[in-house]
Amino acid sequence: MTFKNIKKFAVIAFASLAVLPAAGQDLLANQAPIDRKIKAVDSLMMQQLLMNEVWESPAAELYEDWDNLFAHKQTALPDSFRINLRNFCMPTTNRVVTSNFGARWRRQHKGLDIKVYIGDTIRAAFDGKVRVVRYERRGYGNYVVIRHPNGLETIYAHMSKHLVSENEEVRAGDPIGLGGNTGRSTGSHLHFETRLCGVALNPALMFDFKNQDVVGDEWTFNRSTYNSESSEATRLRGTGGVYRGGDGLYEAPAKSSRYQASNGDVRYHKVKKGETLSAIARKHHTTVNALCNLNRIKKTVTLRPGQILKYN
Repeated sequence: MTFKNIKKFAVIAFASLAVLPAAGQDLLANQAPIDRKIKAVDSLMMQQLLMNEVWESPAAELYEDWDNLFAHKQTALPDSFRINLRNFCMPTTNRVVTSNFGARWRRQHKGLDIKVYIGDTIRAAFDGKVRVVRYERRGYGNYVVIRHPNGLETIYAHMSKHLVSENEEVRAGDPIGLGGNTGRSTGSHLHFETRLCGVALNPALMFDFKNQDVVGDEWTFNRSTYNSESSEATRLRGTGGVYRGGDGLYEAPAKSSRYQASNGDVRYHKVKKGETLSAIARKHHTTVNALCNLNRIKKTVTLRPGQILKYN
């Protein structure tokens, strides 16, 4: 074929494209959104595959089953385990720790109490899957348990309302409930637990509520050093030795119905059977309104024996 013929063929081909029938042009145009849809489907499939892959490691190494009946069921705890703390979200924006993890008046307090108000948004700390959504009248109140791919399970207790369902997948930062004062509680707060294989670990080892951050990209649990590390974490990120009120999962240090906090500023009253707000107010030379404001309760609240109330 000569150069002249090649040139002629090119001109004809270009002219043919220029006069492509409208139907052909429509077909090409209609194909574009189909291609985009296919890409979107592929993307969703890839996300699901990645999610499944995440779930298989490392949490799958620690837990043999999925049980919605128990908030915490202990299994074999490894001697050492590295926990990924990246991509976290603080469960609440409130910074005040009101009660530490550990021994508290002859009881073990298995989490941190964080001051929140009724209706405050409580969020998932990490990506995960909701294992338990329940109400426990004499304990956690309204609570949620989430199992996370990093091996942890987190518990959020005393909430006023649940915002998730069991077996629901959540992302870090998703709202899971509202702050409250349900269950065995003496004032609105969030009781927050971190557990590994059902064993409660001090959240202060990983979470710094005062600075709204985690301690690092990861934290490694070691049986041999855990107790000393937990004590140091409480010293650095706890209440500073001052009890500021929280849940009722403890006993008073003495039989007296009155005792003073360690900082000498706040006084508490331990409710006796049959006592009313009016009787307590008269006893401590204050008013019912003042008691309600201090403890963020209503005048119609039903007092429980053993409940702790601030009165100044």
